[in-house]
Amino acid sequence: MAVVLAAMAAGCGAGEPPAASIDSVMVHVERQLAFGPRVPGTPARDDAARYLARTLERFGGRVSLQSFEVEDPYASRRLRLINVVGSFDPERTRRILLCAHYDSRPWADQEPDSTLWTRPIPGAVDGATGVAALLEIARLVGLASPPEIGVDVVLFDGEDYGKRGDIDHYLLGSKYFVMNLKGYRPQAAILLDMMGGRGTRVRREPFSKERAGPWLDHVFARAATLGLDYFEARDGAPMIDDHVPLLQAGIPAIDLFGYDYAAWHTLGDDLSQVDREKLSQVIVLLRDLVYDLDYPPAE
Repeated sequence: MAVVLAAMAAGCGAGEPPAASIDSVMVHVERQLAFGPRVPGTPARDDAARYLARTLERFGGRVSLQSFEVEDPYASRRLRLINVVGSFDPERTRRILLCAHYDSRPWADQEPDSTLWTRPIPGAVDGATGVAALLEIARLVGLASPPEIGVDVVLFDGEDYGKRGDIDHYLLGSKYFVMNLKGYRPQAAILLDMMGGRGTRVRREPFSKERAGPWLDHVFARAATLGLDYFEARDGAPMIDDHVPLLQAGIPAIDLFGYDYAAWHTLGDDLSQVDREKLSQVIVLLRDLVYDLDYPPAE
């Protein structure tokens, strides 16, 4: 798409945001997948958390780890989880929160063959792409050109830990995050999930529309202005996702969710399913939003 390629290639002239790189994004996707499935409580998850923390720190973020434990509902043990938080220009009071989950689902329970349901998914589109997009934004704001707003990147653990029908054991990291806000209130929040998957489109998620409508309208209007056809201005299905705890805490949060992903919760959710052009559009939009201060007023 010509508009995306032009936007990604644009340099950092006077008043222009710095240039983003889809190649850098793909490196971060590949690095996450190289650890193996990032299932909570496994060495691969620990390796991923260290990589994400080091990367945010290398980009100039003030990094903290939210480590916590819960009773594992499916085994006789305590399950340790780790949210990775990177704050850029932490002294600024006006802030935007960008978030995604980095854990992989422990069960490929959408495989047609039920004997495969106990295997963990690779988690390329269901986790790694959204995280990689946020790492690229972190590079821009931390190393290239700081925007006139503080940026917090939060990478949640345990989003996909629940089994089918057991909604209480999903969203573990975001639930813990909102329990420990300590007065933190960003002007707006964006959650990325299922970004850049082959066959996917981003639509207007109904919980986001109901609770953060002006912010959702603003984001989709910017996507339309930029000519980003990955973002489709019609309603999708409601999603119980990491934005829900944020909304319940009074934070205007929207879920940018890639609908219609055929490899969802299967062993096929691997690097072959990542569409570079769709993921490029996500970066273009995020970069525009972070460097454009024309946010709607908080409700």
